[in-house]
Amino acid sequence: MLADRKARGQPRPERGGDRPEAQIFHHSFAADPLSVRKALRAALARFTRNMTSDEAGTLELLLAEVLNNIVEHGYGDSGKGMITLSMVRDGRGLSCSVSDDGIELPADCINRKIATETLRPHPDDLPEGGFGWFLIRDLAEDLGYHRVDGRNLLAFRLPLSPQPHQG
Repeated sequence: MLADRKARGQPRPERGGDRPEAQIFHHSFAADPLSVRKALRAALARFTRNMTSDEAGTLELLLAEVLNNIVEHGYGDSGKGMITLSMVRDGRGLSCSVSDDGIELPADCINRKIATETLRPHPDDLPEGGFGWFLIRDLAEDLGYHRVDGRNLLAFRLPLSPQPHQG
């Protein structure tokens, strides 16, 4: 039963009434659009009840951009391959890591600088997929990427307002 909950990305049941719910999410899923939608829905269900509506919307946009980019560009919409999404809520916000074994992410996706940081670029001025990566860079903090042994690892943090203490 616990393995079944883990496979669906659901949290472990509480053991005591005074113990706070774990703020961790870990889920592996197929690299196809339907599996991405299900994983996104599970991740949002796990965290959004402890966020403002703006934070929840930002999380949904950020994860949708990242995960759909992996399916479309990392696997070429083949549906073959796996994606792993891990998220941890702590005092600094929501730390996320996404790993896959699709093609390597082009370096300029992470490192591209916009001429004026205060102005959003016009979508027509960006290359294919450029606006999605602009959004990711704009919404996430501590964005980092590396590839090791044929696997991509993208990590970022979404800043969140502090959680009220449960007790």
